[in-house]
Amino acid sequence: MHNLLYLYFVTKFLIIRFSSIGDIVLTSPVVRCLKNQFNGEVEIHFLTKSQFADLVQFNPYIDRCHFLEESTSDLIQKLKEEQFDYIIDLHHNLRTLRVKKALGVKTFAFNKLNIEKWLLVNFKKDKMPHLHVVDRYMETLSSFHIQNDGKGLDYFYPDSFSFNASKFSLPNNYLAFVIGAKFNTKRLPQEKVEEICSQIATPIVLIGGKEEEEEGEKIASKFSHVLNLCGQTSLMESAKIVEKADVIVCNDTGFMHIGAAFQKNMVTVWGNTVPEFGMYPYLESDKFSQHEVQGLKCRPCSKIGFAECPKKHFNCMNQQNVKEILEKIQGFISRP
Repeated sequence: MHNLLYLYFVTKFLIIRFSSIGDIVLTSPVVRCLKNQFNGEVEIHFLTKSQFADLVQFNPYIDRCHFLEESTSDLIQKLKEEQFDYIIDLHHNLRTLRVKKALGVKTFAFNKLNIEKWLLVNFKKDKMPHLHVVDRYMETLSSFHIQNDGKGLDYFYPDSFSFNASKFSLPNNYLAFVIGAKFNTKRLPQEKVEEICSQIATPIVLIGGKEEEEEGEKIASKFSHVLNLCGQTSLMESAKIVEKADVIVCNDTGFMHIGAAFQKNMVTVWGNTVPEFGMYPYLESDKFSQHEVQGLKCRPCSKIGFAECPKKHFNCMNQQNVKEILEKIQGFISRP
């Protein structure tokens, strides 16, 4: 009888965000606030791509996860069987449109502000609302009278996860330097990374994927206090290394948002993208710094990034002021 009553009174939500690491972490306040504040029994399902499963399947506020593999048609059939009451679309693209149309339930979609982004990229006209993307995500819940609880981002490990710092020869205190990014135009050049490493006495741990492994080795070979872990850690291991760090230095990348979930002090370096897109660290302003080359007429050149600078000069990174970056790093390191 209890199960029948639960099925009768429960409200089922499907939250959709297919990618990528940072964007999915940024949805965590929506999940938490919906679970904690909804008026009545609520069951939350989350749909994402299978390669991002670890970002959602250990979240205690999510009741069930669904993963996009190859066939959207097979997935839609399984989703139909769930009989959702509402869809919260935090991706809002053609694929989510197909899912929503097939399920045919009430939908609340995130406004991607593509026109405003296009104006900023192509004409440098800033019509963006100067509102963090988390707060724009939260607007999808306004009809349910759910508000941002102000508790920031979440990142969860499975109960079975254990981290052995000695496996990676991690020092007790260190700076985590995330040298990677999905697009090259978001990455601080190797020479700049080396310049920063050369002027910091604190042990430095380099984090990145397989793509950064060779670069990390080249950097680490020049400095005895630099440890290269690029390409050697899982997502969760990298997250734990970030969590244990004293300070984080990173580009505009997913680990910036994982670091924010752990409330870490961080120094962020911006290339072709700009904070005005609303994807800066979701932290109190005294916990992070933003470093941009001001006055470039070509920036932002994209809302995501490129394999190489369209203008060939890459001034947005090559002209970064290393002295200012170092001052912020030292300021965070010296904090009690």
